[in-house]
Amino acid sequence: MKRVKDILAVKGQDVWSIEPDASVYDAMKLMADKEIGALMVMEGTKLVGLISERDYARKVILQGRASRTTQVKEIMTTRVVYTHPQQNIEECMAVMTEKRVRHLPVIDGERLVGVISIGDLVKSIISEQQFIIEQLERYIRG
Repeated sequence: MKRVKDILAVKGQDVWSIEPDASVYDAMKLMADKEIGALMVMEGTKLVGLISERDYARKVILQGRASRTTQVKEIMTTRVVYTHPQQNIEECMAVMTEKRVRHLPVIDGERLVGVISIGDLVKSIISEQQFIIEQLERYIRG
């Protein structure tokens, strides 16, 4: 059974982040430049929140706010759901489904070591299932 650490070993441990005092515009620009859907909000090495495209749509656009004058800390999610490197993928999928989140920061001790997305989990599960199918086909063929 694959674990979060296995996904990070393939994906890498790059974490894109922004400070709470930055503008939402800067956060959205960074997400667009990196082609990602969320940023970790960091104060030094401490994870203090997460800002996603969903936060932008619901808390800026729909409320008629301006992204250049709104700070990340005003709209970020502060109750961040996270995982750890040893957690298995199925548990992560259940947590993401139940909590309705698309990104999970990966915390090892008190250190942020990566981020996984729902897409990463789906890709990993499909890869594992494809491997099992191939093994079964080889077995059947003899």
